[in-house]
Amino acid sequence: MNLQYISDSTGKTTGVFIPIKEWIELKSKFRGIEQVKTDIPIWHVDVVRKRLDDYRNTPDRALDFDSAMDDIEKHF
Repeated sequence: MNLQYISDSTGKTTGVFIPIKEWIELKSKFRGIEQVKTDIPIWHVDVVRKRLDDYRNTPDRALDFDSAMDDIEKHF
């Protein structure tokens, strides 16, 4: 399996990337794997909803990805 590990700025592994071909193979081998329930804290749902509402109300204030990354990198 060709996994790619994702690390934060301190080098701590924070995630893993599974290529889609291998994910499809895993799904066929372990039926129902994609249906594993993930509990999302209500506070997180509220934050996302607020951000979506903010965007819908003032879309001109949103930054595209490249602009947002440029802005973040200015502060490091």
